[in-house]
Amino acid sequence: MCLVVMAYEHHPRYRLVLAANRDEFHERPSQPAHWWQDHPGLLAGRDLEAGGTWLGVNRSGRLALVTNFREPSVRAPGKRSRGELVRDFLIDDRPVAEFAADLSVAAFDYSGFNLIVFDGKNCLYLCNRGDFQQDLQPGIHGLSNHRLNTAWPKVEKTRHRFADALSSGDIDEAELFSIIGDNRPFDDKMLADTGIDHDLEKLLSAPFVISPEYGTRCSTLVLWANSGDIHFCERSFTPAGEMDQEKSYRLQLD
Repeated sequence: MCLVVMAYEHHPRYRLVLAANRDEFHERPSQPAHWWQDHPGLLAGRDLEAGGTWLGVNRSGRLALVTNFREPSVRAPGKRSRGELVRDFLIDDRPVAEFAADLSVAAFDYSGFNLIVFDGKNCLYLCNRGDFQQDLQPGIHGLSNHRLNTAWPKVEKTRHRFADALSSGDIDEAELFSIIGDNRPFDDKMLADTGIDHDLEKLLSAPFVISPEYGTRCSTLVLWANSGDIHFCERSFTPAGEMDQEKSYRLQLD
C-alpha cells in the first residue's frame, strides 16, 4: 500500500471504514483479492514474487495492512519481504499486543515498514522507524510512506475529503473510490521533500499514481460494520489508470 485513510471507531455504524491504494511496478506479478487455498479464511490479494500481501482480512475478524517507509538513500539487500507481516498476522490467532511483542525482536529483519494490525478488539500501528508501537486512537487517520498521519499533501487532502464524505453518516462507496482515485499531482510549491528527485516527487504526490512503469495497481475499500458484517471491495487498474476488474466480498463474523 502507498496511501491509506481509515476511520477507526469514528462512524456510528462502522468500527472501521478504510480506503487504500496499492502502488507498485506494473511488471511485478500479483493476484487480485481472493480466498487463499493454502490459508482458508484469509481474504487478500497476493504478491506472486514474494508470496505475501499488502492488505487483507480473515474470517476470525482480523485485518492487517502494510506500507513501505520511504528511504531513498538506504539500500538493504537480503531483508525479508514486508508482505510477510500482513500474511503472518492474518494466519495468527494471538492478540495484537502479543504479535507486536514478538515482531519487535525481529523488526529490523525488514526494510522500513508501517504496519496496522486489528484483531477485532484492539488496533495497533507498528513502525520500525522511530517509536515501534502505538495504540490507534478513535478518529480518521492517514498513512503513506512515512509515519502515521505525517502531513504529506496527498495524505492531508485525502484524509480531509474522507472526513467530509463520512460526516453525513451515510457511506457512498462510489464517492470513497473517487476520493482515492484522484490522479492530480500537487503544484511544485506544495510538494513534500522526501529525498527523491523532483519529477518522481511530483508523480508520487497524486493520491492515485499513473505512469507506464509504476503506479496504482489497485484500490480497496473495507467497511467493517458494528454488526460484524464486512464488505471488502477491490478494483484493479491498468497502467493507464483504467479499471479492468472489480472483486467484491461480504463476510459475516460469528
